[in-house]
This record gives sequence, structure tokens and C-alpha cells, in this order.
Amino acid sequence: MKGEFTQKGKEAMERFKMEAASEVGVNLKEGYNGDLTSREAGSVGGQMVKKMIDAYKVQ
Repeated sequence: MKGEFTQKGKEAMERFKMEAASEVGVNLKEGYNGDLTSREAGSVGGQMVKKMIDAYKVQ
């Protein structure tokens, strides 16, 4: 049962990452994205953190 929850969590984070990337205009593909610049990768991560903070404030 633990593996099922872990897989669902990974899938949710992947969807969240893709959503954040589309919001900042970064084209991610499934799997490895080593061709991204540091700026692009950082903007995706920053957008994810911003959305998590906003969601926490709403609670």
C-alpha cells in the first residue's frame, strides 16, 4: 500500500511541475529535461514554491 501512495504523490508532483512550467512559459517534456537553462529550471521551481505558499495562506 505504501508504494501506491508514493506513486500517486510522484504523479501529483509531476502534474504540478508541468502546470507551473506552462505558467512561466517553459516547455517541459516527459522525462529528462537536461537541456533547460538554469534560469528556466529556477523559474519553474520558483513558481512551484510561490503556488505552495499561496495555497498555504488560503488555508
